Amino acid sequence: MKKIILSLAIISLLFSCKEETKEKLEDAKEAVSTEVKENIDSAKIKAAKELDSAKQKVKAKMDTVVIKSAEKLETAAKRMKEAIKK
Repeated sequence: MKKIILSLAIISLLFSCKEETKEKLEDAKEAVSTEVKENIDSAKIKAAKELDSAKQKVKAKMDTVVIKSAEKLETAAKRMKEAIKK
């Protein structure tokens, strides 16, 4: 009789632990999924900032290249005008 009662007590303890474990696993899954979503969102924001920064740098370099090439064209045009006048 003692063995039956003891085995029933152990079985009931195991079943109650399984439910708690399942609840903990669900909580852990939710926490991990929330953390992953937050990390993805922060990575998207960082990538967007870096992309904007790179675009600005390229645009600034392109502006300087355009200005320098326009200046060179002007000097070449002036030289050609002077050569034609002579």
